[in-house]
Amino acid sequence: MMIVTERPAEEREGAVTGDELDGLNEVYRDIADELGIETALGIFRLFHGTQVSFPNRLFSKEYVRRAICREFNGKNARQLAKKYNYSERSVWRILKEEHETD
Repeated sequence: MMIVTERPAEEREGAVTGDELDGLNEVYRDIADELGIETALGIFRLFHGTQVSFPNRLFSKEYVRRAICREFNGKNARQLAKKYNYSERSVWRILKEEHETD
């Protein structure tokens, strides 16, 4: 009779069986369902034990400011606001502030 001891999932070479997928903590299961198990395992390896919060905006304020100033053509404030998820008023404020620093 041969006894096989199995290593925990995080010690194996990234292999997760179907039964283990059902046993994942909710956030990892959601990630695996949406982006794949390899991505979920990568996020686990990078961040396990760390509390992570994601900003509401994808791009940094500095990037958006530069992009709005670069892309503004005099008529597209509304389109830029929509593109970067800002209000049109905020786009005009950014443009005004940039103009004042020139």
